Amino acid sequence: MKGYVARKGGRWYAVIYEGLDPVTGKERRSWHPAGTSRNEAVKLADRLAAERNELMRDAGSLTFGAFLTERWLPGKRHVVAETTWNGYSSKIRCHVLPALGKVPIRGLKADQIDRLYESLLNPSGGKTPLSPKSVMEVHQVIRSALREAERLGIVSRNVALLAHPPRTRGVPRPERKAWTADELQTFLQAAAGHRLFPAFWLIANTGMRRNEVLGLQWDDFDPAKMTLSISRGIVDVGYEIRQTRGKTRRSRRVVDLDGTTVDLLKSWRTWRSAQAQAVRMTPSAWIFADYNGEPVHPQSVSQAFERIVNRADVPTITLHELRHTHATLLLKERVPVKVVTERLGHANPAYTIATYQHILPGMQADAAATFEALINPHTPAKAQVRTVEDSVEGRWKEARER
Repeated sequence: MKGYVARKGGRWYAVIYEGLDPVTGKERRSWHPAGTSRNEAVKLADRLAAERNELMRDAGSLTFGAFLTERWLPGKRHVVAETTWNGYSSKIRCHVLPALGKVPIRGLKADQIDRLYESLLNPSGGKTPLSPKSVMEVHQVIRSALREAERLGIVSRNVALLAHPPRTRGVPRPERKAWTADELQTFLQAAAGHRLFPAFWLIANTGMRRNEVLGLQWDDFDPAKMTLSISRGIVDVGYEIRQTRGKTRRSRRVVDLDGTTVDLLKSWRTWRSAQAQAVRMTPSAWIFADYNGEPVHPQSVSQAFERIVNRADVPTITLHELRHTHATLLLKERVPVKVVTERLGHANPAYTIATYQHILPGMQADAAATFEALINPHTPAKAQVRTVEDSVEGRWKEARER
C-alpha cells in the first residue's frame, strides 16, 4: 500500500492507495487532510502507509474467528447494552465460529456465508433449524463485523453485502396469545397466596415488562398520587443479574394505578417490613426482593408463572404475554391507542398499532358506520351508532369516572 500527497484548494492531503475494488475493479484511495504544509502531508502519508502495510501483514494470517472474538466483540462491549453484547457473543460462539471461525478474514467469500445461512435454516443430523429472523440476526452480526474490518483496512470489501440472507418481510410474525378477562381472573385466583403474586398482579394490571417490575424500588411507589415511576430494569445476562436503564427512552415513565393495586402494594410493603424485622434485617429497598434483600432473579419469576399456569384451568401463555393480555383487554374496550402506548412504554403509537392490529378492526367498523351516517342522514344505522368520540374517547372517560 502506497501513499502520496495532493493539493486541493490551498490545502494538502495525504492520499493512500488501497488497491482495486474486487467487485467493481476501480481503484480505491482514501484522503486525509494535512493542513497547508506539504512537508507535513508527506510525513502523514508515509506514516499512514506504514501503518496500513503493517496492518495488512497482520491481516494475512488473521482468521475471521480471531477478528470477531479478539477485536470486534471487545470493541462492542462498551458501545451496546450488555444484553445486546451477550446476544452478539452467543450468536458468534454458537453459529459463526463453528463454520467460519478458521477461515482467513481476507479469504472469506460470500458463498461461504450463504452456505452458513443454509445450514442454519436447514440443518442436517436432526438439529433444530433457526427461524429466518434468527438467521437474519446472525447476518447482521457478520455484516457489522466486516464493515468494521473494512473501515480498519483489514479487508478491501464487505463480502457480507454480497451474501443472500433470508427474507423476513414475508414471514408472518408469531401469533401473540392473550387471555380473556375471565381467564385472567382464573389465573389470578390460582396465583393468590404465592410469594410473587403481587408481581403477577402488577404485570396484569399495568402491562409492565418483567424487567421493569423487578426493577421497582419502594421510592418509586407514590400511594398518594396512585402512581409507579419506572426508571430501571433487572435483567439476567448469562444468568447473572444486571441493572438496566430501560429498553427505550419512553420505557422510563409513570404508570397510574387503580385503588386495588395501591392497597395491594401497601399491604405487601407492610408484610415485607414485618418479615425483615422478625429476622432483624433492614427492609430491602426493592419491592420484589429475595431472602437476602437482593432483586428477585428474572428466571425464577418466569418459572413460577409457568408452574401456576400449568395448574390453573387456563390456556398456556408466556409471562410476556400477560403484558399483551393487559393491552388486548384495554384495546377491546376501546381505550385510545395513544393511552395504551403510554401505559406500555412503547416508542410510538405506530408500534402499538402494528403489534395489536388484529384487535383494532372493531374500532374501524365504528368509524365506518359513523361516516356512513354522516353522508346519509336518513340511514337507519345512524340511530344505532355512536360517533368516534363517543365510542372511543367517551367510553374511556366513562371508565375513568367509574
